[in-house]
Parts: sequence; structure tokens; C-alpha cells
Amino acid sequence: MGRSRGGLTTKIHAVVNEIGLPVRFHLTPGQDHDAPVCWILLNQLQPGQSVLADKAYDADWIREMIWEQGVIDVIPSKSNRKLSKEFDAELYKLRNLIERFFGRLKASFRRIATRYEKTSQNFMAMIKLATVRLWCKFMSPLPKRPSNLSGHLSR
Repeated sequence: MGRSRGGLTTKIHAVVNEIGLPVRFHLTPGQDHDAPVCWILLNQLQPGQSVLADKAYDADWIREMIWEQGVIDVIPSKSNRKLSKEFDAELYKLRNLIERFFGRLKASFRRIATRYEKTSQNFMAMIKLATVRLWCKFMSPLPKRPSNLSGHLSR
């Protein structure tokens, strides 16, 4: 856990698949930068995949690490980069999958949104339990509605 002006905080870093379900996680203190976690999260990619990331991941060493694995990077350039890099803006729109994942995680599991756990080990355990539940909820077929429901309850 990291200390900031708001108190103790933790950042959850995640990799999601093409349908927005989590694949890998890592926790860092709240004051740490996003980029150093790339070594852990992006080290086992498959050729032909795409990495969609925000401007915090716009570093030459991150792009090289992605390219060495035969993966396409879709990362917009920071405003202070002297020569901006091109990226596929249409494909970048799919980055909302990670934002929606975090939204579902926080909306469905108040314990994670409010950071009840005192240790990072317990917090990570709760994140993993919550994501298993999200996986099950997302992958299970929708229950069939009985055809005899008229839309209201009767006594």
C-alpha cells in the first residue's frame, strides 16, 4: 500500500482479453507509476495480439518489449513526445473494455472499491475471488424466463 495525500492507496493493474475478462493482475502502491509493471504484465504475449494502453505506457522500452514479442502496440503518444507515434484510433476505442472491467469490479464488489482489506495479500485475494465471480457470471448462459409470467405478481 502506498501513502498519498488521500491516505493509503493501491493501484490495480490488469490485462483483459478481447471480451473484457481479466487475465492477469498486479498491485502497486498508489504513488507508483504505471509503466514499471509492464515487465510483469506484458511478458508472455502471443504474436498477432494487440496491446491497447493509455498514454502512461508511452515509453520506447515498453514499445520495444511489445514489438519483440510480435505484438502490435496501440498506444497514443504523450503530449511531450518530440516525434509522436502513429496508432490505430479505431482499435484504440476497444480500450474501454478495461475501463468497463474496473467499473464492474467496483460496482459489484464494494469491498474492493472501498479497500476494506488492510494487507495487499488479502486485497489481491478479494480481487481474484471477485474476478472469478465475474467470469462465472459472464460465461454462464442466461436463465430462461418462464413463459407463464404476466409481468406482475398476484396473491
